[in-house]
Formats: sequence, structure tokens, C-alpha cells
Amino acid sequence: MGTAPLEPGDLDLLVDLLRLPTVNPLEGATPPSRMWRAQRAYAAAAERIGFRTAHHAAPDPAVLDREDVPRTVRDAARDPDFLADQPSLVLRLGPELPPERTVMFNVHLDTVGGLEPVTRTAERITGRGAIDAKGPAVALLAGIRAARVTNPELGQDVGVLVQVVAGEEGGAMGTYGTRPLVEAGHVGALNVFCEPTGLRYLPRSTASATAHIRVDGHGAIDDEPAAGHNATVLLGFLAQHLARHLDPQDRPGRCCIAGLRTGDRHNRVYGSGGLLLNLSYATAAEGAAAERALEEAVRSGVREFTDTFAHTREFARTAAQAAGITRVDWLKRGLPCLPDQQDVAELFAAAGIPRWPDELPAFTCDAIWMHGIPDTRTAVLGPGSLEANHAHADGEHADVAELRDFALAVAAVLTEFTKRHHGGAGKEIT
Repeated sequence: MGTAPLEPGDLDLLVDLLRLPTVNPLEGATPPSRMWRAQRAYAAAAERIGFRTAHHAAPDPAVLDREDVPRTVRDAARDPDFLADQPSLVLRLGPELPPERTVMFNVHLDTVGGLEPVTRTAERITGRGAIDAKGPAVALLAGIRAARVTNPELGQDVGVLVQVVAGEEGGAMGTYGTRPLVEAGHVGALNVFCEPTGLRYLPRSTASATAHIRVDGHGAIDDEPAAGHNATVLLGFLAQHLARHLDPQDRPGRCCIAGLRTGDRHNRVYGSGGLLLNLSYATAAEGAAAERALEEAVRSGVREFTDTFAHTREFARTAAQAAGITRVDWLKRGLPCLPDQQDVAELFAAAGIPRWPDELPAFTCDAIWMHGIPDTRTAVLGPGSLEANHAHADGEHADVAELRDFALAVAAVLTEFTKRHHGGAGKEIT
């Protein structure tokens, strides 16, 4: 896509950010998060190209008083230190302009668990967050800096906002990071969420619901297995039943039959346990239908289990009482999703950025919170891919060439936006 706008200091910043652990606390026991320090380092780098800090604070606990906040987040927030260590930062380039003359970029600095060694060569940088999303965050600043060189109107007639958030990973779903910033009005006419897309703009984002199928019965010793409820057999049966009945051949979303846990000893019957499922969806209607389908599949699975095991010796009690000891507990539901944003097509095409193939499924990210925000257009764009760059896995890395090309893509998007909005014309993004 051209010559590199990256400077050695940009890669120095990335290495410094990678060495600061910012694992989302929802990922489990981790080193203490250094999110405040990481965001301050990022803000200092942004100030050198003209940004100022418009907001830097931990979220108000009241933002979690909603039904669409995952239960894991609400449970974690019982510890006041949880939110206190999860601030979000908003940077502004130029005066406070109306949204129609503003581009907003969103990037997250929290990571999944599993710290990775930080290494740097001329071609590649490794470390947790290298591609998801500290590397894109650094390349974003380089792209904005490059755009200012050829677009002096940027930061005067056209403004840029950068949301630098916590709370994207760990199942937080942006509920205490991105969502409060969006609802506070830190948005633009164009909003770009920096996630790995292989430099193809993705104009939509799915959401997901998480169900916990619980069995709450009484256990028994291995010498008298029939005396208890066998949650292992019941949940194992339901896992296969749900896999058969929820396989989403007739809808775009996916079904993930996830963890099953009852116990880990060989000499007892476990009466309680749980099975986790994740259901993604592309529209609110699809999500609601998937929730109903899961609840009905659990009911039909319990009925089939009862019929199958009613006359067995060891499992007759479990079969007889299965309906009374099984329930569906929703850990996450009702989240919005971002419908296809057709109106960004021309701008991205003019910037030389291809569209994410329609036949490939979208994925979930904080862009869901732009759903229903009036007079806005949104896309997801970033370097690399979650799979090829080993995001969330061993060996996470970002190639310097990928980061360079993303910086150039950012500069091209800002140039096209500026052409359409310089002088306050406020032309429609199409």
C-alpha cells in the first residue's frame, strides 16, 4: 500500500505497551493490570501529534445496573477495585466539533490471559496484545500523524476522537468501557473499531448470548450410585441433544457447546454441575429466536433423558426428577448487534480498502454498541487476523509490514473523510 509511515519510536511504544500487563481481570488470576499506566503512555504519545485528553476515568458503577450486562461483570464489580482499575481514555484532535465532522476510532488495550514473551525484530513483534489490539492502537496513531501531513484541515475543520478502552476482553463485551463512552456522545459520523480484519472493512458485528445449563441435585458415593442424581450423565446427555437440535444450519449465527463441569473424582456421583453454551447472532430477532430454541431444546432433552433412563437401575432417580433439578441460567443475553452498514461502502472503496467478504461470518466486538446511534456509520478494520496472528493463543504477533499497511489505511480513510467534510460541508458518507 505504499511506503511506511511507522517510525522507530512507534515500535518502541508498542514494545513498552506489550511489557505492561493489561490482562482483563475477568480472565482469572493474573498480574495486576497496569491499564492506567498503559493509557497514560499512549496519551503521551498522542499528545506529541496534537491530541489532548478529553476524558480519562474509571467507569461509574451505575453503568452496570442494566439487564444486558453479563453476570460475570456484575459479580466481579462487587469488588470496588475491579472497576477502579479499568479506566477508559478519550483523546481529541482539534476543537470539539459536531459529530458530522468527526471520525471516531476505538481500540482496546486490555488483553486475554496468558502473558507472552515480548520480542522485537525488524520484521515482527510478539507479545500478548501485539495484534489484539496494542499493535493496531500504535499503528492508528501513526496513520493519523501521516494523514495530518497531507490534510492540514484535520484537527481544524475535521476532528478525530480516539477511544482507548478497557473491558473488551474476558466477556465484558464493552459494557463498562465502550458503551458508556458511546452513550456520552464520544462518537463521530464515521466510527472505526480497530480489530484484526486483514485490512478489509467489516460493516457489521454479531453479538452472543451465554447460557448455563445447571443441574442442582444430590450426590452419592460410588457404592450407592442410584441414591443420588447423576449430573454428569444428565448434562452429558443434554450436551449431545443440544448439539443435534441447535446446530444453526438455518441461521447465520453459531452455536458453541462449551465447558461441562461436575467434578473430577472417580469414586463419587456428582449431583450438581453445569454446561455452558454460547449462541452468536447477527440480528436481535435471530438472537431472541436462538434463546427460545435453546430453552425448548433443554426441555425436550430432559423429556428424552427421562424416557431413556426411566427403567435403568443406576439412573432412574435422576430420570424421574430431571425436570425439577435442571434449569437454564442466562449469564449474558439481550446484547445488541451491528447490522450491515451499507452507507460506508463508497468511502472505503475510495480509500482503496476492500470489503470483508459477505460469505464470511462476522465476529463480535465493541462495535455492537453503535447499533441505533443516529446519524452514524460504523465499520471494523484492522491488520492481521485473529487466527493467523495467534490472537488469544501462544505466539501472538504482529508483522511490522501489517502495522505499516494499517497506518496507511487509516491515513487513507481520514483523507477521504476530510475531502467530504472540509469546510463544514457535512456531506453524507456513502
